[in-house]
Amino acid sequence: MTNNCQPRVHINTIVAKASQCTNAILRCFQSRDPFLLRAFKIYVRPILEFNTTVWSPVQKKDIEAVEKVQRRFTKRLAGLRDCSYSERLQKLNLQSLELRRIHYDLTLTYQIVFGLTVL
Repeated sequence: MTNNCQPRVHINTIVAKASQCTNAILRCFQSRDPFLLRAFKIYVRPILEFNTTVWSPVQKKDIEAVEKVQRRFTKRLAGLRDCSYSERLQKLNLQSLELRRIHYDLTLTYQIVFGLTVL
């Protein structure tokens, strides 16, 4: 956290770590088939989504920095280079990371309101 309680340093660290993992996946495989998406979901997305209810970005540039990891990865898959980000997400049956964070926040809120979680 910075002095003004912004998780910018943490977000930058997470984005760097996820980008390194993404690049490692793409370097390891010559093929750019969409099956690499499974590796992304298993190895990269957990880095980007771990404990997001605590550090969820609120500033636009932080949201874009986190989303950029998935945006770059999907663009490098075969046959998707010329598609827009929303088209790539639709073709790959993915949600944006921002939408997934909102879902996690709503789920936690529901659990708190109905006493389904221990705080």
